[in-house]
Amino acid sequence: MDQPLFNQQVTFIYTTDLAAGSAFLAEKLGLELVLNQNDTCHIYKVAETSFLGICINRAPPENPGVTYSFVSSDVDAAYEILRARGVEFEAPPAYSERFKVYSAFFRGPENYRFELQAFRDPAWKSPT
Repeated sequence: MDQPLFNQQVTFIYTTDLAAGSAFLAEKLGLELVLNQNDTCHIYKVAETSFLGICINRAPPENPGVTYSFVSSDVDAAYEILRARGVEFEAPPAYSERFKVYSAFFRGPENYRFELQAFRDPAWKSPT
């Protein structure tokens, strides 16, 4: 097969308040709304082929078991920008020897866990 099997990636999270969840993604994280699916799901662009949707078509989990990671070439700068927009981090960015990443965690709508990270593992082949 000459072409990749997959061309884009979309992750969906769920909320009871689409307006508040969308405001978090747009205003606090600075993501661009690229598709409104009948005021049931809003899909935001994260990177060129990566998207995050927030929807009200099902109940959010009581304890979301996923971490959504935003990879950044400058975690410290992104951390300061997000803090200035009101994002509350669990702690400042720190290096994890175990995973060889530099990262910081924060919570979003419905207690979803988000991570701002940079890979520091030479085995990671960054697409940029």
